[in-house]
Amino acid sequence: LGKLKRGGYGMQIKLYDARKRAKLSQQEVADILGISRNSYGQKERGDVPFNLEEMFALSDLLNASLDDLFISRSKKEVEL
Repeated sequence: LGKLKRGGYGMQIKLYDARKRAKLSQQEVADILGISRNSYGQKERGDVPFNLEEMFALSDLLNASLDDLFISRSKKEVEL
């Protein structure tokens, strides 16, 4: 998982896991979103927030609801 840690990084782990299940690299997702791989990596790690357009695109691309990707079940808060 590189820099990802399983404690307190709910959204980041969800995105990483969903991307891996879809068999997509960070570069492939970045290309689809129209951003650089570095920018996507920062967003997937939680260093930089996703914008709403990117969130909806990821939901479609990864075949997952926004809730599944971006909302913490324990806190019921959006994790940006």
